[in-house]
Amino acid sequence: MEQPKRKRGRKPKKPSPENMDYQLSNPTPTDIEIHTEPETQTYRRGHRRTRKHAGEPDAEIAASPERRSSRFADHSNGDLPAVTEDLDRVEKVMPSMDAVVKVFCVHTEPNFSLPWQRKRQYSSSSSGFVIGGRRVLTNAHSVEHYTQVKLKKRGSDTKYLATVLAIGTECDIAMLTVSDDEFWEGVSPVEFGDLPALQDAVTVVGYPIGGDTISVTSGVVSRIEILSYVHGSTELLGLQIDAAINSGNSGGPAFNDKGICVGIAFQSLKHEDVENIGYVIPTPVIMHFIQDYKKNGTYTGFPILGVEWQKTENPDLRVSMGMGSDQKGVRIKRIEPTAPESHLLKPSDVILSFDGVNIANDGTVPFRHGERIGFSYLVSQKYTGDSALVKVLRNSKMLEFNIKLATHKRLIPAHIKGEPPSYYIVAGFVFTPVSVPYLRSEYGKEYEFDAPVKLLDKHLHAMAQTIDEQLVVVSQVLVADINIGYEDIVNTQVLAFNGKPVKNLESLVSLVENCKDEFMKFDLDYEQIVVLQTKNAKAATLDILTTHCIPSAMSADLKA
Repeated sequence: MEQPKRKRGRKPKKPSPENMDYQLSNPTPTDIEIHTEPETQTYRRGHRRTRKHAGEPDAEIAASPERRSSRFADHSNGDLPAVTEDLDRVEKVMPSMDAVVKVFCVHTEPNFSLPWQRKRQYSSSSSGFVIGGRRVLTNAHSVEHYTQVKLKKRGSDTKYLATVLAIGTECDIAMLTVSDDEFWEGVSPVEFGDLPALQDAVTVVGYPIGGDTISVTSGVVSRIEILSYVHGSTELLGLQIDAAINSGNSGGPAFNDKGICVGIAFQSLKHEDVENIGYVIPTPVIMHFIQDYKKNGTYTGFPILGVEWQKTENPDLRVSMGMGSDQKGVRIKRIEPTAPESHLLKPSDVILSFDGVNIANDGTVPFRHGERIGFSYLVSQKYTGDSALVKVLRNSKMLEFNIKLATHKRLIPAHIKGEPPSYYIVAGFVFTPVSVPYLRSEYGKEYEFDAPVKLLDKHLHAMAQTIDEQLVVVSQVLVADINIGYEDIVNTQVLAFNGKPVKNLESLVSLVENCKDEFMKFDLDYEQIVVLQTKNAKAATLDILTTHCIPSAMSADLKA
């Protein structure tokens, strides 16, 4: 997996943010930032800084009357045949529109900066649609940190309680169901079609901001490629369309001109230099999610090969790697230590093919007639635990390996899968593992510029050495007499305790709780140390918890 190029130096001019704090952990190669579609929702009190939530109007994004009129003129062009063609397309979609539902969700997000409590709840609305097997699909970000989910059918005045069956953070898809039989009466599930071709007509149906009734927008497929999925911080196959995708469209289906579903609307690009660029999750990704759930009874994710690679477009590089004039491939830079069979491949191996498909020097493979796509697409078609035949060139010799594929284990995870954050407090020192939501909570949406450089370096480049490895930091120090002089320690990594390396938060808790030495010594990053008398430190903890109204010195997952 090639690391995306990162621009440093002056901050790029960014579009106005339009999603619930979702942002790429690995930014797109350009300085245009993609944001997931928000849902219309109520406002809530902010914490420390003004935060915009999923449906909060954006002054730059809201269309002015002039833009609306010009947009109408662009679509119709004053040409009656064009209007008739659009009406015909909508009529073909009409039978499937009854399967589109409105999703109401109440969210209660964890407070990563104060992990023993949660933030004020807020509500949102988005779109979804009925599929076979009494299931409903929507976006994962539409039901993230949910406490209650309700669905309303088109033309109905009743909201039905829904159960969340699976949430796929990487692909931004969630599966719901409703136990009330009345909900399913008179509803026909949508049918899924094949991947559309360029210039194929698409119609996006949903419940966007601006009204309560169903909305239909039309456009064409303008691009098919590997896209950055903002919510999941992953790269998967996606469709770019020119149909308007607005706040609340998230989770709604995209139909072709025959009324067959070809994708799910999930994010859009807002920038001063572009207009009407929306993105759709295509059917191969959707079917992977559905089959994964059917196969395993839960969502297991999209596997990766577990390598970082570089292009071999330079002829001198190819010669030095022992590649012949007729050989093409990509060079392995690094191998994930947590990959199931990381011992098989080696750095500087040249990957020639994946499952019999030859890989070009730029890392692409044939896709369809006249099209090429990144070979990560082939990997994403597999399921967790599947094997793939990988042909490599090593020291001018061709070798073949049957590689078992697994999901990506990040040292700093992009999500915590809906679980409350872990924490541990002793003598006022708050220890917690670092995650992308934690960085965003501490430094805001610009965390990739404002967070400490060492944390960012580990976030972008470090690899977990073991499955259970975590990056543990002193989040803050709750001031008390016992910790005088240490009050300014903030977000500094804990490297060792009494000379023993800290592997994760659980290991740190075990070391501290079982410490019989007279002093506790924490080795921190930047060659900093913290020394406390063990007996006094543990005795002071209870008073500090009481002062700050903290119910427990550790999170529930560490008590087990």
